[in-house]
Amino acid sequence: MLSSILALTPEIALTILAAIILVYGRHPLGERRKQVGLVSAMGLTLILALTVGLWLFAGIPSANTPDLMWGGMFRNDGITLIFRVLFIGTAVVTSLIATDVRRLQHGEFFGLIILATVGFNMMAASADVIMLYLALETASIAFYILAGFATDERRSPEAGIKYFVYGAFASSVMLYGFSFLYGFTGQTNINEIANVVINQPPNPLVMLASVMVLVGFGFKVAAVPFHFWAPDVYEGAPTPVTAILSTASKAAGFAVFLRLFLGGALGLPDVENWWAIVVAMSIATMTLGNLAAIWQTNIKRLLAYSSVAQAGYILIGLATFTPDGAGSAMFYLLMYAVTNVAAFGVIILVSNVSGSDEVSDLSGLSRRSPWLALVMLLALLSLGGIPPTAGFFAKLFLFKAAVDVGLWWLAAIGIFNAFIALYYYLNVVKYVYLYQPTDEQTIPVSGASGLALLITALLIVYLGVMPDAFFEWTSQAALAFFS
Repeated sequence: MLSSILALTPEIALTILAAIILVYGRHPLGERRKQVGLVSAMGLTLILALTVGLWLFAGIPSANTPDLMWGGMFRNDGITLIFRVLFIGTAVVTSLIATDVRRLQHGEFFGLIILATVGFNMMAASADVIMLYLALETASIAFYILAGFATDERRSPEAGIKYFVYGAFASSVMLYGFSFLYGFTGQTNINEIANVVINQPPNPLVMLASVMVLVGFGFKVAAVPFHFWAPDVYEGAPTPVTAILSTASKAAGFAVFLRLFLGGALGLPDVENWWAIVVAMSIATMTLGNLAAIWQTNIKRLLAYSSVAQAGYILIGLATFTPDGAGSAMFYLLMYAVTNVAAFGVIILVSNVSGSDEVSDLSGLSRRSPWLALVMLLALLSLGGIPPTAGFFAKLFLFKAAVDVGLWWLAAIGIFNAFIALYYYLNVVKYVYLYQPTDEQTIPVSGASGLALLITALLIVYLGVMPDAFFEWTSQAALAFFS
């Protein structure tokens, strides 16, 4: 019983922290408005330390103890740990950079960020489709509100409504697919569904259910053809919300895919058909995302289409259906979370001064703030896969996993797309370093934002120089899908 409670300690702590933040930030005044975000970041940091400490010193999660808990609803394993670290870490950095956005300095904003993190954690840990759907809706409802949080801007409520309408449709289709699975198998546990499906002859109902679940998954990760919501929502939502939506939400979607498809419930039966679908989605997603990004003049829309393309790269790892491919995909998600949050952190500080989110607002950034220009350079080089940044090894591991199983042509398409992406990433670098600034005003950087950007910049370089430990960690965790 104690081990079951300890397994849920991070989620329990997050729920308590959300309640504290809601009370503490009820009526923030003066400088206390910024303190709400700082208290949120400090609480999340302590929970992150607690999560890692339970693993290092208490062996939770451990390979020596059963990882299915709470009636088989909750799976506490290495995969859960990796995604918890990713989600909570992203929430810490988002809380720090959001302290500089005055209209977001409310307890409700940071409370919703924390509750969304609870939903993400439970999505990654779900071993039952009922738990999975409840976790998905916990995170989604929080983000519907967060996307429209900036009510003083027309685009923000519009983004919230669009995200709600599209998200509700995708969730309902996914839930309908789950109902088909329950009707066919009589089970809601993912492992039990897998056992029934694998031991039965092929059934069109299972394939139909799988396609419906794929719609919900494709929406969460903004994969083609379910990507259409991303540019408008990313552009209209407050930039800190876009930062965590484009990283943690995408990672949670891939966690669902890993659990359901690589875990065996939907993926092992008729692998050949699923392989073709995943490969087709991968090629279409990274190609369309990169080509569309070339024409963008708004930096948030550019990074939105970049996010679509990044999902296509990750699908290469999943298309291998191997532990190395799954491990590479999880390592890529870690890299992408760190890198994208760093880029959006710089955008927030620049837009606080310029009042807009155009690529041209970054003109001459190296003269106005060399530190911010350096962070932006590292983030863009990492997204493009240029050494010595984290993105280089992340792409290398993905492409190597594809080549190892004979998918060299898929890796070649990925490399070709990476070259396309370099065009628009380096175009932004051109504005940062080669163009004259349109405004000579120095860009202020608070201590909280400076700390957040320093952490992300150091991680981008560290993962680009010494990735072995993290890659070994994700590769070992991925073995659970194939045991």
